[in-house]
Amino acid sequence: MHALRKIPMRWEKPTEHVCPDQALLLKISDQRRCDVLMMTPWFAPIVWEGTYNSEILNEQFRQRNVTVGLTVFAIKKYVVFLKTFLETAETYFMVGHRVNYYIFTDRPEEVPKVALKEGRNVVVLQVQNYPRWQEISMRRMEMLSYFSQQRFVNEVSYLVCVDVDMKFNDQVGVEILSDLFGTLHPGFYAAERQSFTYERRPASQAYVPSDEGDFYYMASIFGGTVMEVYKLTKQCHEAIMVDKANGIEAIWQEESHLNKYFLYHKPTKILSPEYMWDDNLGRPEILKKRRFLAVRKNHAAIRNK
Repeated sequence: MHALRKIPMRWEKPTEHVCPDQALLLKISDQRRCDVLMMTPWFAPIVWEGTYNSEILNEQFRQRNVTVGLTVFAIKKYVVFLKTFLETAETYFMVGHRVNYYIFTDRPEEVPKVALKEGRNVVVLQVQNYPRWQEISMRRMEMLSYFSQQRFVNEVSYLVCVDVDMKFNDQVGVEILSDLFGTLHPGFYAAERQSFTYERRPASQAYVPSDEGDFYYMASIFGGTVMEVYKLTKQCHEAIMVDKANGIEAIWQEESHLNKYFLYHKPTKILSPEYMWDDNLGRPEILKKRRFLAVRKNHAAIRNK
């Protein structure tokens, strides 16, 4: 639900020696790219187009009989985004796999009826709204934590937690799934650490020192196994409540707490900006796909209504 922030971006194409020996790589896989960072310092893969084989991955996950939960919050006027969100998800999200769409809303009667493929279900979970959109945004961690423990753990293997004011624009499949995954913020993926908008006030539970930080992650899409999402959302919610008791609100609400969590609980996989893009940021050459796109909107007209 956050508007994307534009900042100057820097991207230097790696020199030729960065790419592994081509002959050896060809023996291992056809999936290779030499123009992007494909691995973190802790050996977590960064998912870009051209770095994985979807046929092999799809078969692996089919053999495991995996069901994926997609969670989305459609509070107040944000229900207007649900139709496009669900229709594009049916076209591009986890094609060929079982999916439960978990829709958190205060307006269950306004959830649209969308034709679903076999093995895919819409589950409406009624929740209350709050006067401020910032409060709604932060309460997402509380609701995800509660339902992960009470329900999701019995129904799905993985959770993918996303914003509703988005649309799927290309394939988003099992290549994203891992124990714990985050997504590079499209405004910061090529920026220096000093420009990351972490929470810098030591009084906040989301505080990140100026000399720490790996990447800046977007709260619009993250996930993992149900247990890992439970641990993440529980800790973030507890930190938010401590801040609230102390009269503090992190600069970017739950996104600030998410970034703090990922700093000390490293994701096992990271999604490139292909999985969270805004066309207002242009079309850099390294972006081969625009898989999950921000929908154009008037924030003032939608929020707090």
